[in-house]
Amino acid sequence: MNLTEHISKYCTYGEAIQSQSASRFGIDNTPNEEQIQAMRYVATEIFDPVREFLQGPLTASSFFRSPALNKVIGGSSTTSQHMKGEAIDMFKAGRNKEIFDFIRKGLIFDQLIWEYGTNLEPDWVHCSKILEGNRHMVLQCLRGAKYKLFDLYPL
Repeated sequence: MNLTEHISKYCTYGEAIQSQSASRFGIDNTPNEEQIQAMRYVATEIFDPVREFLQGPLTASSFFRSPALNKVIGGSSTTSQHMKGEAIDMFKAGRNKEIFDFIRKGLIFDQLIWEYGTNLEPDWVHCSKILEGNRHMVLQCLRGAKYKLFDLYPL
């Protein structure tokens, strides 16, 4: 697949597989067809609506991760949905809480995670979505990669 080819309206294949860690460690971060299909779904159902909500650029800081890359990064679960192409980490400086709230209140998702940051703004937002059986699980990740149910403020 060409790196400039779009997997959704706003997300390219290159953006979805880019990884500084993969480049640094010489790790192949190429998804298979099943993973690409999952990436297309997440990009279309999550990334694109968030991008349209923001009315401007949005960074996908981590999308697909091969098992080898996931292991090197450390702190990521051996069952990470990133390895299946089912999860994306996004950020837009100063607007991460808005992204989190938009997804939480308006989109169907499997997991939504307020990643690190403060009680006012996460450093980035993790969101996953699967074809069937989405759990609508909302979590907060604290330092030390400890996860807890999200309870910073009610809906």
